Amino acid sequence: MTDVLDNLAEQVLSELRPGLSGHVLKQIAPLSEALVNSRRILCYGVGREGLMMKALAMRLFHLGCDAHVVGDMTAPSVGASDILLVSAGPGHFSTVAALVGVAREAGAKVVCITAEPEGAVPQVVDLTVHLPAQTMAADEGSDATSVLPMGSLYEALMFLFFELLVLDLRERMAVTPEAMRGNHTNLE
Repeated sequence: MTDVLDNLAEQVLSELRPGLSGHVLKQIAPLSEALVNSRRILCYGVGREGLMMKALAMRLFHLGCDAHVVGDMTAPSVGASDILLVSAGPGHFSTVAALVGVAREAGAKVVCITAEPEGAVPQVVDLTVHLPAQTMAADEGSDATSVLPMGSLYEALMFLFFELLVLDLRERMAVTPEAMRGNHTNLE
């Protein structure tokens, strides 16, 4: 069984590599620039994508950003000078589309993380970040490209991409690791 798991681990790592190519990583600079210049950042995603968005919101908070998760009781309203950062891996979720509409009407900038840049949501936002990976929308039959189930490859790539984004932001914002740690909760 160990050999099988070793082989699967190698396959997963090889599937992740294209999602961290130079072409993909070039998207970090404009995203970082937009985030640094925003007043407030609100993050949203559904399902496991939502969990990755929450992880990003936490790290943005650790960096000292005014970051929130849409749907939390303490999430503020969105408006001009703010960014709504959403994930729509397969290109469309009805809840994401509705929130994008609200944010745009309020004058906020909208950024979409997606595996399908031609999808309905990425087509109406200010900035699209394309993470090339299988989502649940393309995980069956001949469409399947990953050994991982459903959208796991996309979600894992989101996490890694976001950690690289945080490192870029930390450098741009001149935030020390000690300052980030100082923003971490002590209520655990």
